[in-house]
Amino acid sequence: MAMTLEARWQRLWTELGLPAPAGLLPALLQAYSEPQRHYHTLQHLDECFAHFDAVKQLAEHPLEVELALWFHDSVYDVHARDNEVQSAAWADRALLDAGLPNDACARIHVLIMATCHDALPASNDARLLTDIDLAILGAAPARFAEYEVQIRREYAHVPPALFTARRSEILQAFLERTPLFQAPACRDRFEAAARRNLAGAIAAR
Repeated sequence: MAMTLEARWQRLWTELGLPAPAGLLPALLQAYSEPQRHYHTLQHLDECFAHFDAVKQLAEHPLEVELALWFHDSVYDVHARDNEVQSAAWADRALLDAGLPNDACARIHVLIMATCHDALPASNDARLLTDIDLAILGAAPARFAEYEVQIRREYAHVPPALFTARRSEILQAFLERTPLFQAPACRDRFEAAARRNLAGAIAAR
């Protein structure tokens, strides 16, 4: 049986040896439940944690990776270009206030910024985190199709022709990455399916 987000949160802070910050979990759950979200939701968070649990033994700082997952899409404005910056800033404030050491907070900041996916991740933990964030590309066909619908709903304000062109560019850029997944364990699990999904989605446009 999958662990609830509430139970996961409490276990994480127990393992950190710190009291769970009052009010932070409700604020995060509320953020991931905002009405403009259709993909970047609690469903995505749950899926990320399921993938994380399969590879967490490979992380150098697994508790920091888990915290980075909690915050990586905590700020999501479809009209903004600095969501990762704002998400990392929230993590900085909240985790420092909660008593995490400065060096841990700095590493978590870097992990969250890696989810911009604009450069190859520089550390083992960043490779795991970014692969987990991109695992949806290697999902089963029905889930990938649902994901595509969810992304379109998030960008419902974008005219169809413009959305199709821009989305095709994004999917093509991922398809051209060699490899797409940086951590060997994630590559073995997701790479082939992701390439099938991406090629199919591009061809269907």
